[in-house]
Amino acid sequence: MTADVHRFEESIAGRPYLIEVAPVSKDRWRAHIVRIPGVPTALMPFYGPTPIEAARQLCDWLTRAHARASTPTGQAGSV
Repeated sequence: MTADVHRFEESIAGRPYLIEVAPVSKDRWRAHIVRIPGVPTALMPFYGPTPIEAARQLCDWLTRAHARASTPTGQAGSV
């Protein structure tokens, strides 16, 4: 396996994120956030069959997490 690492710079909810994606096996990639001072990081990695798909899953999760955090308690989206 090569050290074929992909990096994606994303802005989600006005915050910068650097996402790094590396292969873990054939057709399986692991995406995680590279620590940027002052920016929270995801507690888990995200996996996908391609680097773009793994990064997209992480971006989608971050987008949902920011949306949920910005929604006041008892408003839309609560159960």
